[in-house]
Amino acid sequence: MRKMNIPNRGFEVIEYENRLENIQKLMFEAKMDAILLTTQVDIEYYTGFKSQFFQSPTRPWYVLIPSIGKPKAIIPTIGESGMRGTWIDDIQTWTSPNPEDDGISLLLSTIKSLMVNHKSLGVPKTLESTLRMPLEDYENLINNLTGIEIKDANKIMRRVRFIKSEAEIAKIRHICQITSQGFIDLEGFLRAGESEVENCRRFKQHLLKLGVDDSPYIVSGSGQEGYGSIIMGPTDKIIEEGDLFIIDTGSVFDSYYCDFDRNYAFGSIGDKTKNAYRVVYEATEAGFNAAQVGNTTSDIFNAMNDVLQKGGALGNTVGRLGHGLGMQLTEWPSNTAIDNTLLEPGVVLTLEPGMAFLPGKEMVHEENIVITEDGPEWLSIRAAEELPIIQ
Repeated sequence: MRKMNIPNRGFEVIEYENRLENIQKLMFEAKMDAILLTTQVDIEYYTGFKSQFFQSPTRPWYVLIPSIGKPKAIIPTIGESGMRGTWIDDIQTWTSPNPEDDGISLLLSTIKSLMVNHKSLGVPKTLESTLRMPLEDYENLINNLTGIEIKDANKIMRRVRFIKSEAEIAKIRHICQITSQGFIDLEGFLRAGESEVENCRRFKQHLLKLGVDDSPYIVSGSGQEGYGSIIMGPTDKIIEEGDLFIIDTGSVFDSYYCDFDRNYAFGSIGDKTKNAYRVVYEATEAGFNAAQVGNTTSDIFNAMNDVLQKGGALGNTVGRLGHGLGMQLTEWPSNTAIDNTLLEPGVVLTLEPGMAFLPGKEMVHEENIVITEDGPEWLSIRAAEELPIIQ
């Protein structure tokens, strides 16, 4: 196993100050007095507050980003000590759960105090955004914000997260390297005669030994000469000789994801399957070469799709050929024919060409990259050029 430099956990305060400065510049342009944050990822991104309590739907958590000054936290009392360990100093709490008033009166009064210039509140509304609070409480909040315009904040929030800092890229690079080593090792302990579940469980256990914090996303699929759906597994299906087996994982280090896959064949495999593997491999090469500063996500899509079509693709039902990556397994933007997001240094993407090459048979391949001034860089260790065969 190659030696890995492990990045420091967390970030220096300057990282959060930069994020706040970037979003407040965009808030000024959008004429927003404040933005309401409710999700685990958004709150952690701007505060550094980490808690597995977001797994429970019982308690809501709120942070407000004002147009001037540091974020303000309105959170359940159970999280106060943790939030005080971050760079945030304006913290209001209430005892939750409280069905009569689960933080809404505190949130309402704080929002009103921030409506000083434009009387507008930003809330994530659009594609790939989530509002994590009871709908009834949200409706109650909005009904009591008379005269205040509710604007979409998602577009400017995703813009800030789109460009990763060097410290963020270091964490993503690290989790990609660990997981790449796990996939390399996997060839030594994949077994026919065992189920997808058993093989994926063994893979996850190995990744944990290598140093991932978690592998919350491990999906797989298998079948003779190819697989169908890869989002439903792993299942109890037994892997047999002649099967093609894919494992796709989103593993995590210090809140940052990797997201890529590897394909393996068991015993003899047909030439059409081997050729399909080579086609998607070459498609990732084409996507990588197109991932240049000044190009767009659509340029990446077109480069990969051209290889797939020339390679005999019968279709692609996924709708995109990769996406953004960071604190979430999938982030904006998407590599599609119509996305046209301009590529800049610091953008982290997946390249994910997939094709139907026989009726009911798919081949998918995924790698992770970062855009730099000098061109793209592989974050994941490149897959084998030829389909690995497990004997």
